[in-house]
Amino acid sequence: MAYGVVNADLMTTSDGVSSSGLYGFKNRILNGQMVIDQRNAGASVTPTDGQYTLDRWKGFASQTSKYTVQQNAGSVTPPVGFTNYLGVTSSSAYSVGTNDYFAIVQLIEGYNTADLNWGTANAQTITISFWVRSSLTGTFGGALNNSGSARNYPFTYTISSANTWEQKSITITGDTSGTWLTTNGVGIQVNIGLGVGTTYSGTAGAWAAGNKVSATGAVSVVGTSGATFYLTGVMLEKGSTATSFDYRPYSAELAMCQRYYYRIKAVDGSTLFGSSFNYGTTSAIGYIKFPVDMRTNPTALEQSGTATDYRVFYSTASTNCSSVPTFDSGTVFGASATFTVASGLTGGQGSMLRANTSSAYLGWSAEL
Repeated sequence: MAYGVVNADLMTTSDGVSSSGLYGFKNRILNGQMVIDQRNAGASVTPTDGQYTLDRWKGFASQTSKYTVQQNAGSVTPPVGFTNYLGVTSSSAYSVGTNDYFAIVQLIEGYNTADLNWGTANAQTITISFWVRSSLTGTFGGALNNSGSARNYPFTYTISSANTWEQKSITITGDTSGTWLTTNGVGIQVNIGLGVGTTYSGTAGAWAAGNKVSATGAVSVVGTSGATFYLTGVMLEKGSTATSFDYRPYSAELAMCQRYYYRIKAVDGSTLFGSSFNYGTTSAIGYIKFPVDMRTNPTALEQSGTATDYRVFYSTASTNCSSVPTFDSGTVFGASATFTVASGLTGGQGSMLRANTSSAYLGWSAEL
């Protein structure tokens, strides 16, 4: 066997295309196909400011209850090659104020944008492309920002036909100024505007200082009651031309999303979350190994909010929890949770943390 030889078939060009026609990590957007929805499993959500909807897609909302987000909202047929989309529906005819902002946002980790060399003389050009469908027509907007929202690039695109999927692309010359993180912080913030006031709107087509979420004069989706805005096939890639969508295996896409958020969802009333150790007669502490290393240590535990959705199994018996599970500790590799019962456990013995209903789940966040 020969060592130290590089397989030429696996070598890639600057845009991520290998000599054999295979793609590497061309698309810096995660869940651009809108296939992963760990938190909501397809249910509608009315996002508060900064709340995540579909995986990796955050809702910005300076005012509450102005729009909803749902995977495949409205049940329209996606563009050819896609099975899912992120659907926004306006909840009222809201007149956007000067300081208001509404947007769908993805924060891209710096490790995944470091090669763009933004903030230097070698800044690389990128192209954003996506499929969009709206009940409204006209000039829509968005913007790119750095981690400190000190640099921005507003952009526009036009939707010509109502309720029709259209593919858009925007090419942006890389920023040679500002500070752009290249580790596990926010590398690039991508904003898709849904209605943004003048304070957070800027002139399209140029880099500037300050925090902008969209372009001046863009259509306000939240300004029309019942207006719809659907999005899928989102790409951010190096280069000045939009290329074909970077399809990744579902398992790979899920794993990349689980770096930022991981949820174990019960499938029935006997789903096992993990092995545990009885810490006295009323509590059991168990450890859950994450499927991938998270971006940073999680510091809280998400659960259903109902104590009796959970139970501790020990010996040949089980006991429902008397309070909801709580966070014990966590690292990028895994976390421990405490399940509390009224009585019945024997300290020092082993046990298992289990679901008692299909509504039970445990979740951890390491989002940007």
